[in-house]
Amino acid sequence: MRSISACSIKLPLIEEEDDLGKIIAEELIAERFDLADDDILVIAHTIVSKSEGRIRRLKEINPSDTAYEIAEKRKEDPRFIQAVLDEAKEVLIEYPIFLVEAKCGNICINAGVDRSNVKEGYLILLPKDPDASAEKIGRRIFELTKRRVGVIISDTNGRPFRIGQVGFSIGIYGIEPIRDWKGKKDIFGKRLEITEEAISDELAGMSNILMGEGDWCSPVVVIRGLSVLSDKNGGVKKIYRDEATDYIRRAIKNFYSCKFK
Repeated sequence: MRSISACSIKLPLIEEEDDLGKIIAEELIAERFDLADDDILVIAHTIVSKSEGRIRRLKEINPSDTAYEIAEKRKEDPRFIQAVLDEAKEVLIEYPIFLVEAKCGNICINAGVDRSNVKEGYLILLPKDPDASAEKIGRRIFELTKRRVGVIISDTNGRPFRIGQVGFSIGIYGIEPIRDWKGKKDIFGKRLEITEEAISDELAGMSNILMGEGDWCSPVVVIRGLSVLSDKNGGVKKIYRDEATDYIRRAIKNFYSCKFK
């Protein structure tokens, strides 16, 4: 029988320049939870973004002509649209959804820019470099606890062909995001040819259930019982397909280029 355990940790409200690694370590001590080597911390990006000052005030944003054009189409505040454009590397769809590739590499709605979990009139952005954020927290946790842990920064994303959002990894430290089963054999002895398991996304999705949405205030989940830590941390970018093999992205671009010719 195989099993893993996962528990969520409540934190106080996080402010800019807070030492997030220290706060997490202190809350674990307060909860009488002893970290162990090989534990994995899954952390909601919102508290990471807040600690890094990734907040924008709507009234300080000056929309461009492009932002006004998209906003009119979407019946949206042009300042919000401008914030998304500022965080976008490439716009894939403007309407009916605003799908972009964020500068950090994640393809998502609104580049991860969100109005929730911040004061009225403000926006929260994704961390600039989620892998670097995860590494900073992981190293700080080790400094304070002497425990070698993996760290996953998570966000919720929608999925093609299905309703509902699930947790995704947008930054990682100390683990390999993909478990490659190619070359292994199935229960009938047949060689597996293409199976690559997105471990970091699976853990982010599971953790999102415990974090909850709204006012649960449980933005950190500790997972125990998996041996997936690795010194070969290549970051979350190993999960993202390159454009040559990202057929859905290519189909979207081809569709819109033909539609507006």
